[in-house]
Amino acid sequence: MDNSRALLGLLSVEPTYGYDLKHDYDRHFGRRKPLALGQVYSTLARMIRDGLIQTLGAEAGGGPDRKRYEVTAAGREILREWMFTPDVPSDTLQSNLFAKTVIALLVGDDAEALLDAQRAEHMTRMREHTRAKRGADLVDVLLHDHALFHIEADLRWIELTGARLGELRQTVRPS
Repeated sequence: MDNSRALLGLLSVEPTYGYDLKHDYDRHFGRRKPLALGQVYSTLARMIRDGLIQTLGAEAGGGPDRKRYEVTAAGREILREWMFTPDVPSDTLQSNLFAKTVIALLVGDDAEALLDAQRAEHMTRMREHTRAKRGADLVDVLLHDHALFHIEADLRWIELTGARLGELRQTVRPS
């Protein structure tokens, strides 16, 4: 996920402070991995430099002056372009699991055991995501569904590869 564009989008709702922006980000997108406050402020600094946002002045407080930020017209244009440009699905042609499977075959190790262990790990993660969906709000349910669909695709690949291990072993064997 592009954190800078997500922050720009949140800031497009209304002018706000960096601390409040971090809170909004964490509430919507950072449930498993909140953003560091320093990352928010460094991103805001880059967006100011690039003309995507501007400060509305500073307010004195108990500590350093608080700056309020708002999106510029250029920022709104960039945000709209980002939102409506479709993401290219990842090919993941060089996945770690694929590499491990080929290496296991090349070194004469048990690629089937490797796939079985990976299948078991995927099944464990599926159960965790399925349990986490129970009683969750809609945002969390959708996030867990996204993860589950990716795991299901990996499991289909594991099954297909397991069925083709003999043929793959012949293909990757050094000549």
